[in-house]
Amino acid sequence: MNKKVTSDGVAHKLPADLRAVLIADKAALAKWESLTPLARNEWICWVEFIKKPETRREHVERVCPELKDGKRRPCCWIGCTHRKDKK
Repeated sequence: MNKKVTSDGVAHKLPADLRAVLIADKAALAKWESLTPLARNEWICWVEFIKKPETRREHVERVCPELKDGKRRPCCWIGCTHRKDKK
């Protein structure tokens, strides 16, 4: 698999599970690539912040349909706490 197919976020690299679902859905991948690096970062953090594997899977599975529905950032997400420019 070509790792350059999808773009990362600002503070986070795209994890393999999220990369796989995006690559499998061309419409969602196009939406992903249209996001700003900061918006992609928030989706990645929204997935990686989760501790329970089953909840993480649910988040990963939600990304593609939500992107295709027009969401630019995860709903109700406070934003990535890992960014260096945030307190």
